[in-house]
Amino acid sequence: MSRTGSHTSPPLNQRAIIDRYFLEHRAKVIDVAAFLDRVDRAQGDAEDDHRVAALRACCALLLDGKPDRARRVLELLSDHTTEPIAHATTKGATGAPTPKVKG
Repeated sequence: MSRTGSHTSPPLNQRAIIDRYFLEHRAKVIDVAAFLDRVDRAQGDAEDDHRVAALRACCALLLDGKPDRARRVLELLSDHTTEPIAHATTKGATGAPTPKVKG
């Protein structure tokens, strides 16, 4: 126990992290795969949807072997604009930055 009376555990090793969290994250990966399968099977004209493109880019980032994946995914899905827009075109956030309209 520390001087404040709270107990701190040593950090988990890799095996303990895998044992504790693998099944939870396995389910999340299956969820993403199922979502992409549904999008691929569905009829429509949204093949170029920026949200699906961002999710696919995140999947590639997860496999690139580089560190700080969580930070990089968050940055990929974040809107980095600093100037306010004149008026909103939607009622809420889309979860991925909307590509800039050139013109």
